[in-house]
Amino acid sequence: MFAHHTDSSMQYYEDIEIGDTQECGEYTVTKEEILEFAEQYDPQPFHTDEEAAAESAFGELVASGWHTASICMRLLVDGSIRDQASMGARGVDELRWKRPVRPGDTLSVRTEVVDKRVSESDPKRGYVDSRLEGINQNDEVVISWIGLGMVERRNPDA
Repeated sequence: MFAHHTDSSMQYYEDIEIGDTQECGEYTVTKEEILEFAEQYDPQPFHTDEEAAAESAFGELVASGWHTASICMRLLVDGSIRDQASMGARGVDELRWKRPVRPGDTLSVRTEVVDKRVSESDPKRGYVDSRLEGINQNDEVVISWIGLGMVERRNPDA
């Protein structure tokens, strides 16, 4: 059961509008963490071996897309979800790895609310769909997805 939030700065479903945008975070990716993440979760040679990566289509070591997604998720939580009456998510749609992330790249996140509706099965919850873009230091999109969020309603009986 989710605790009811009483913080006046908390953002509820009713406070969110389609078209709302937000930018958050800045995180620089290191070679060491690219190797560490890949060794544990995605041990493909272009993520774990600099020599093999040099011979790959990427030409150098690159982060796993799952690592990139994890970094963006952390930036999202730190940047906006912590101030939202979030109830988690139903999943993601349209996940795309647009560009490789390399050691030394600095990532940030942009979001835009693209849809919202009240849950038919649970009036305490609203669905908020947001497009997320992970951006590198050159303002290039490296990853994108549509997050299918669930946000508590302030006035479920309204």
